[in-house]
This record gives sequence, structure tokens and C-alpha cells, in this order.
Amino acid sequence: MPLHAITTVHGEAGLRERLAIEMAGFPRAGRDRAEQALGLASRLHAHDRRQHEPYVSHLLRVAIRIISYYRVYDPDVACAALLHDAVEDHASDLALGGGGHREALAVLAGRFGDRAASLVAAVTNPAYRAGRDEREQYQEHVAASLAACPWARVIKASDFTDNAAGLIHTTGPRLARLAGKYAPLVPVLRELILRPDTPLDADVKSLIAGQLDIAAGRLAAIWHGPGPGMADG
Repeated sequence: MPLHAITTVHGEAGLRERLAIEMAGFPRAGRDRAEQALGLASRLHAHDRRQHEPYVSHLLRVAIRIISYYRVYDPDVACAALLHDAVEDHASDLALGGGGHREALAVLAGRFGDRAASLVAAVTNPAYRAGRDEREQYQEHVAASLAACPWARVIKASDFTDNAAGLIHTTGPRLARLAGKYAPLVPVLRELILRPDTPLDADVKSLIAGQLDIAAGRLAAIWHGPGPGMADG
């Protein structure tokens, strides 16, 4: 059953059960660490919503997609997938005492290891500089960060797939803003995914590339070129 269908029919509980099934093949220590990452993500995002659903449902789908569809059985990647928005959205909650990104990432490194924390860092947007278009800064950051970190491409591909699919639940002016954020990223992400050093099997790369091609067409139908900056999304 597609992940968004599981969400619709079975909700967050169904996604949690599916993730537990997918992680059953992890070594015990890795499974325990991923479960701890899910527990932390659940606490950090407990009051966050994503359109019609708890925010944690998005995190669950990103992790499940990586394991089930991309065939990546790596606890570090699973932890980073579950925590990929933790620093960007809740740095001060992670780093008690009002710390920023650096302090929050240090907390994650202490709890889940340097590799998982570095993957979270690679997919965390930096603070945007005033006086420059936020959309351009976002695209530049994604391209540079993912070029330097092949494993982060795997997380970003699943995150992007989930974000693009979620646009069907978005209405009003925010829809065009989000389409404008995502549309220019499609060819960049597609090229990165198809690089030889991206750690995915060839058929998985082809699957993702095909999904990105479909997304490009749908986003183009919504977005009609440069417009206001991406204040939200």
C-alpha cells in the first residue's frame, strides 16, 4: 500500500507499525538507536502539524521510503531521516539553554553518532541572509550540500518526494509558493541522484528519476516562473 494511502487509512499508528516492520532487520543496537531517534522526533514535533496530519507522519514516511523503496538498511540513515527537520525546526529545544544549529547538532552527535548528525546537518537549511532571494539561497545550499554528501541525497530524495506528494493537500497562495520552491530543485536533485557515487542501486535511481520527472510536470502546472520569495514551507 502506498505510504500516503497508509496515512489516510491507518494514520500515524499505521506508519509507526510499518516502520517497526521495516526496521526489524536492523541489528539490535541499530534498531534501538533508530527507535530512540523516533522517540526524540516525536517529542520535538509533538505540537507540529503538516496540513491535515501530525508532522511526525511526514518523518515516518521519509524513513520508511528509504528502507522499503530505496532498500537502504542503514540505522544511521534511518536516524537522520527521522531527525532531518529537528535542528531546522527545534534547535533551541534540542540544545537546552537556547543554543543554535551547532549546539543542536552536537547533541545529536552525542546521542546518535557523528555520521547521523552530519547527515542531519547536510539536509538542514541555514539561516537565510537578508537582501538575497531566499529561494535562490535554498537552491544553492541544497546543490552544494548534496554534492558534497552522497548519503544526504538519499534522505533529500525521500523528503522531496514526500513534500511534492503532499502538495495535493495544499490550497491557496501557499500552494504556488511551495511549487516555486520545489520546481527549480527537480533537475538539480535528479542529476545528483543519477551520479555514480550516489549509494543506491541503479533501478532505485531510475525509480527516483522517474518520480522526479512526474513531479516536474505537476509542479510546472502550478508554478509559472519566479515570483515572491518563499517565506513559508
